[in-house]
Amino acid sequence: MITSDAAASPDVESALGDLQTHLNLIFARTRTLWRESAARIDPELQVSGYKLLAFIERAGTANAHELADRFELDKSVISRQVRMLEELGLIESRADERDGRLRVLTPTPAACTVLAELRRDHATRLRTVVAELTQDEIQAASKVFRLLAEV
Repeated sequence: MITSDAAASPDVESALGDLQTHLNLIFARTRTLWRESAARIDPELQVSGYKLLAFIERAGTANAHELADRFELDKSVISRQVRMLEELGLIESRADERDGRLRVLTPTPAACTVLAELRRDHATRLRTVVAELTQDEIQAASKVFRLLAEV
């Protein structure tokens, strides 16, 4: 653990600078991976549509209001992406049984299949990258990412 005295040391500052640099690279790589994944599903699918589809698939169902809140996107963006996902046969929409004004979005079997394939490919890439790490190192990295996600 970094104490307040150690936090000001040049070595700690250098290590934190390296961490920030590598986080920026990870974010850039993630954006590239999202673009590649969207294109593998359909060349016309935008990254925002891919992220919405992946969320709907993980959640099982969602509605446009949930998506707008979750992704902090304008409802018009959500509407366009949902329409495209429907046109591509990746999601289905039905009236909400409790509130007929809402539409419940569910992934199609085709979407579930292609997303499972993408997840397998991503997991294979990750395993290749971390193959030289020990279990303790992987757990330490996981802890760092968990803590960063909670900030």
